[in-house]
Amino acid sequence: MPTSTPLSVAVIAFDGISPFHLSVPCLVFGEDRIHDQSPRFETRVCAVAPGSLGTGAGFRIDVPDGLGAVGAAGIVVVPSWHDDLRPAPPELLDTLRAAHRRGATVVGLCLGAFVLAEAGLLDGRPATTHWHLAPAFAERYPKVRLDADVLYVDDGQVLTSAGTAAGLDCCLHLMRRLCGAEVANRAARRMVVAPHRQGNQAQFIAQPVRTVVQGDRISELLDWVGHHLDETHSLDSLAERARMSRRTFTRHFREATGTTVGRWLQGQRLAFAQRLLETTQRPIDLIAVEAGFGTALSMRQHFAAALATSPSAYRREFQGAVHG
Repeated sequence: MPTSTPLSVAVIAFDGISPFHLSVPCLVFGEDRIHDQSPRFETRVCAVAPGSLGTGAGFRIDVPDGLGAVGAAGIVVVPSWHDDLRPAPPELLDTLRAAHRRGATVVGLCLGAFVLAEAGLLDGRPATTHWHLAPAFAERYPKVRLDADVLYVDDGQVLTSAGTAAGLDCCLHLMRRLCGAEVANRAARRMVVAPHRQGNQAQFIAQPVRTVVQGDRISELLDWVGHHLDETHSLDSLAERARMSRRTFTRHFREATGTTVGRWLQGQRLAFAQRLLETTQRPIDLIAVEAGFGTALSMRQHFAAALATSPSAYRREFQGAVHG
């Protein structure tokens, strides 16, 4: 649900934390956005033992707040955990359980998923973590429905992500869910990262991420499809447009995007429809056509499956947050 009032975010630090992992939620939720009139977050870093904490990069950081700062937070983020996967302190586990019981959104980025699982918050839920330690996670927490192949998993009140950059994707996804596509896209542009990567994309890609250059057939195709979402596209038609065989195109497309043609198209169409619902008063029937869903019924079905809401409810919530 979108918010028009500041939402408190508590980020859990610990001695020896990776500065990059700690910075991810702080960059996404901690930057002052008052100048673009975006909904704001109040972000505080806290720790079981506040004070001067060491980092994995050799310098120290000052964390003034203890776990008491978590008490009023609407979002609680565990951005990582120790590489040796040591047990979390009981007081941290109790704090996470209490936050979950009162309705806070709890996020475990990278190895932070281990802490959420240890607290019992992932039992029976789908979740992910860094692929390298996924076997250890699966052995230690058999009650969790682990998917080690995806970037992040949104299970409503609990979110988990894979490592490093996937944490940015997960936090931007949560911002998008709370504040809408325009706010999340502006945040992504400031950080010069992709505005939206689907959670079901692969954690790693066989080839390095390609640079978009003139003559790159896949990159040019992706750009073209993004401007022609209202048209009917199939694997065969796109392969033909890229001047590749079906097999070669499928391989290059997955290498470039980390997902399938169908999933990528669905994500692009959902994102475009969300943006139109947030920023225009166009009829839903027209938006369905422009986004490539064909009919309002088809768009409603896709919204229900992917976002657990309807297009009309989505518009009321986000436009109400902006104008209310």
